[in-house]
Amino acid sequence: MSTDASADTRESEAGEGYDEMLATLDTAIQEAHRKVDSGRVYDADNEKVRIKWIRALAYAVNVRRQVTNDRDLQELAEEVEAIKEQQR
Repeated sequence: MSTDASADTRESEAGEGYDEMLATLDTAIQEAHRKVDSGRVYDADNEKVRIKWIRALAYAVNVRRQVTNDRDLQELAEEVEAIKEQQR
């Protein structure tokens, strides 16, 4: 982390941005999961819709994984920067 106040603010805002993205993705994942679990298949058209929800669920889970990885990498970069600052 930087000792610069504006840099600290930017880092804090970035963390909040990740939290907001993850919360939105969690909501989308829950909704897609509900649609997949509760869907009744009576005909081919309903099955096509169900398959689209399954794809949306898989995509949202993958995006959530990527956002989580990005957040973790950002946190690690901040920790490395803080260690470098301590050694100076």
